[in-house]
Amino acid sequence: MYIEQLYTGCLSEAAYYIESEGEVAIIDPLRDIEEYINLSKKRNAVIKYIFETHFHADFVSGHIDLSKATGAPIVYGPDTKTSFPVYIAKDNETFKLGKVTIQVLHTPGHTLESCCYLLKDEHNKDYAVFTGDTLFVGDVGRPDLAQKGEALTARDLAGIMYESLQQKIIPLADDVIVYPAHGAGSSCGKNIGPQTSSTIGNEKRTNYALNTENKEDFITAITEGLSAPPQYFPINAKINKEGYESLDAILEQSLKPLTINQVQTLIKNNEVIPVDTRSYAEFTEGFIPGSIFIGLDGRYAEWAGSLLPFDKTLLMITEPGKEKESIIRLTRVGFSKFAGYLEGGFEAWKNAGKEIDMIINIEPDELAMDIPHDDKLIVVDVRRETEYADGHVKNAVNMPLSTLNDPATMAHIEDNENLYVHCATGYRSVIAASLFKRQGIHNLYNILGGWNKIKLEEKIKTEKEKSVLN
Repeated sequence: MYIEQLYTGCLSEAAYYIESEGEVAIIDPLRDIEEYINLSKKRNAVIKYIFETHFHADFVSGHIDLSKATGAPIVYGPDTKTSFPVYIAKDNETFKLGKVTIQVLHTPGHTLESCCYLLKDEHNKDYAVFTGDTLFVGDVGRPDLAQKGEALTARDLAGIMYESLQQKIIPLADDVIVYPAHGAGSSCGKNIGPQTSSTIGNEKRTNYALNTENKEDFITAITEGLSAPPQYFPINAKINKEGYESLDAILEQSLKPLTINQVQTLIKNNEVIPVDTRSYAEFTEGFIPGSIFIGLDGRYAEWAGSLLPFDKTLLMITEPGKEKESIIRLTRVGFSKFAGYLEGGFEAWKNAGKEIDMIINIEPDELAMDIPHDDKLIVVDVRRETEYADGHVKNAVNMPLSTLNDPATMAHIEDNENLYVHCATGYRSVIAASLFKRQGIHNLYNILGGWNKIKLEEKIKTEKEKSVLN
């Protein structure tokens, strides 16, 4: 028996490769399927099953393309309804994989069709459970993702999840390995731990959700303090349920080099949204006016899904050689409309003498000097509300990055105000600055190092929001 966790850090997503006697099962594959096919070929094995734990909301699964490429059936659990052929397994149904067995455990709660898959070894001993979004390390799946047509509240789904955990997960032996679908940073849970695997025993001891007194306490514990899910979650869930165009077809249409004049015309006619995926340090030094920065070196696909419209055509501006990666990573969260990419990247645009824009960076000590002398100065903190509450510049305005896709968020900003924008380290603040500039707000500065450096500057007054933290 061979198990490999295939972890994608920018999405905090884990897919799994399970092999026995040359037969392979893939659990929760990403949209780009080459890694699974290549691994099975390398090991002289054949992909026999594709198991889905549920309709994922945070990424587009590779289940359809992988099934077409391998002939392996797509397996979902009970209560699944799709627009494409799948095998709907019964609760407790088993699947033979070489000398091991995979048993379906229907665990509704995160979604109604959610399932875990219990792997039994060659001796029929419970070995590992692949928990999808039902159980994470230190957390459980969020219960507020009811699909269209499901008249269920978050409290309803939380109650259902409680029963699933009590009946299917907690009774498992303490030494059973827990392999979840997500790790820290994922919006599918409230506060997922840093490890990407655990054991049932460890989760019984340390997971707050498994240590509540009763069902009502559990419901309260997992529903309180939930931030709103990202805007792309229902879009991705719908795509996973109804099907999608193949990734190869999207790449064939999208990987088109465009000349500077073509790009200039597309932007002038408002036919595209330019997306710049370079590092934030490069972007601030110069970019095509109107470009939105979302760098490949951060939580790129997540922020794109949260901030960019799915019904508009994207134009990619990347470091040369990063065009394909930039597009593939966007398709993972459901984007499919691309005009192409600027051939030669931003340097070609700059060298052609075309108009450029830039973002002024300042150090925290410069902010400290400006605060007493500028009555039009506003510190804009684009971190999450809880981050802001835990410590921020006195009188700073909290405008979480996830809200800046709504022009109304910026509507109260006056033309003569000077914005000093920061996040925790610098990545999110540059995204925010690019969004402000796209809305015509140009009196702004990006604070280098963000809150992590600001809080070390003794001349800047800071405070906490105790009412939020309690």
